[in-house]
Amino acid sequence: MIRSVVRGFGAALPKRVMTNKEMESKVDTSDEWIVQRTGIRQRYIAGEGETTATLGEGAARAALERAGLTADDLDLIIVATSTPDNTFPATAVNIQNRLGMRHGAAFDLQAVCSGFVYAVATADAYIRGGLAKRALVIGSETFSRILDWSDRTTCVLFGDGAGALILEAREGEGTNSDRGVLTAQLRSDGIHGDKLYVDGGPSTTGTVGHLRMEGREVFKHAVGMITDVIEAAFDATGTRADDVDWLVPHQANRRIIDGSAKKLGIPLEKVVVTVDIHGNTSAASIPLALNTAAGDGRIKKGDLVMLEAMGGGFTWGSVLIRW
Repeated sequence: MIRSVVRGFGAALPKRVMTNKEMESKVDTSDEWIVQRTGIRQRYIAGEGETTATLGEGAARAALERAGLTADDLDLIIVATSTPDNTFPATAVNIQNRLGMRHGAAFDLQAVCSGFVYAVATADAYIRGGLAKRALVIGSETFSRILDWSDRTTCVLFGDGAGALILEAREGEGTNSDRGVLTAQLRSDGIHGDKLYVDGGPSTTGTVGHLRMEGREVFKHAVGMITDVIEAAFDATGTRADDVDWLVPHQANRRIIDGSAKKLGIPLEKVVVTVDIHGNTSAASIPLALNTAAGDGRIKKGDLVMLEAMGGGFTWGSVLIRW
């Protein structure tokens, strides 16, 4: 059985850090309020010359270096993003060019904060189907560019950054002991589209628009949707919460993260949390958290790692990986 095994990982962040203290000078808020309700203490904000493509390229190069590979060793690039450099061509093609890759395929995938989970699931399908041997999966965002900086309910939440994984086809025995992606569970329900969205686009307003969110509505649905796809992953593999070494959730809100872990019976010491330093970086949040925890040695070869996310649409999903 072919498995999609993690070969490398990497990340890139903008130079500028914006603390909650700085936020206090922009909108009517406070460090105490932001930390209490979200767990966020700072976020990174893209500056001049820093874009979704440049950050994605940085994450890609870090992942390639860690894997001991070059762009010539790849045959697929998928970029999960809601903030592309251009309407077209795809940011993935831009990054492909920046890496000097002149073969294979590259495309963007848009599922908002669930984008990285969707992209890993898509790359896994390509690999298992024999359409790719090595895939570079990137989550990269510059959400600061679509924020309404006068809206204190949203501008304090989001940040910019990029993370990447390289997945490689390897033979497995078809058991849960195999390294690689064991299962992916994806969901969406468009009835919730007006609860978290951007109020612009080429076909409607001809503008980029700004992010809009009904925070209470998103929070109300989040824990239930997250536990749904995690329990589906357990059912698909015959595993349990006790088997999970690390839960790596989308970094949206500390209360959602803690609530989901508690409902699933996963101890908080097994949960990777980076929302305090990165804020919500949408599709970049999971690979940034993976880079942090794998980079510092917490996530080790052979560990069972659960990824989960929920985003605008609504979209939500999980991926269970043997690291």
